[in-house]
Amino acid sequence: MGVLHDHYLGRDRPVGEARLLWEISEEGQDVRRLRERLGLDSGYVSRLLRSLEAGGLVTVEPHAQDRRVRTVRLTAAGRAERAVLDGRSDELAGSLLEPLNPAQRARLVAAMAEAERLLTAGTVVLDPVDPDCPDARTCLHAYYAELQERFDTGFDSERSLLPDAGELRSPRGLFLVARLHGEPIGCAGLKLPPGGPAEVKRMWVAPQARGLGLGRRFLAELEARAVRHGCDRLRLDTNKALTSAIGLYHSFGFAEVEPFNDEPYAHFWFEKRISGARPE
Repeated sequence: MGVLHDHYLGRDRPVGEARLLWEISEEGQDVRRLRERLGLDSGYVSRLLRSLEAGGLVTVEPHAQDRRVRTVRLTAAGRAERAVLDGRSDELAGSLLEPLNPAQRARLVAAMAEAERLLTAGTVVLDPVDPDCPDARTCLHAYYAELQERFDTGFDSERSLLPDAGELRSPRGLFLVARLHGEPIGCAGLKLPPGGPAEVKRMWVAPQARGLGLGRRFLAELEARAVRHGCDRLRLDTNKALTSAIGLYHSFGFAEVEPFNDEPYAHFWFEKRISGARPE
């Protein structure tokens, strides 16, 4: 497919430089985010950007508010070059599909979609973070906005029994953020009250990341953390509108119990026995 050639798609640059051009949005891109998204070290990215700058395809400038942050933007020549690469990439894909009959094409596309989904799931990382960090706030704001749309009554965070940030920091709890190529795509919190059951709070997965098994992965990680903390029960509450989440909780071994709090937006309360042992 030509990715090992120094002249990728017949142009004057290797695939690494072409890939950077594809990843830079029209609004520009934070170089650090670009590096995280592609999983590349800073030295290699700097060399690629210097080559693209020398070719007049991009500009790299300090951010107006923080000069430690560099922003890369496409020039007019860079946008034109990316359009050429797009066209040639489409031609290459067409040449690979053209010999196949419609049934074979459908099988290939379905197989590639499944492979992409599974590979994407494997590249998601879960990191414990401070619940007030920017990525955590990004996830929580998106979560609250979705609840506002989905709940019959809307959603007001001032009415909800939201844990304060201190309840989701060690040793009283933790907060996880899921990232895909450096971008936050989900979150989940765990309250660890002394002598009481652990409680799952504010678990959310971005719509574009659903279907990757991330909700189940969050629950497994939170359960493991609760077990290590010595908890023997894991609790959560949820709203009737969140039908997919309710199905997930049932399949993960949670059972419906009597209400254990006064959360105004909850219709169901769940609990699961876990194999916790009190730490020495």
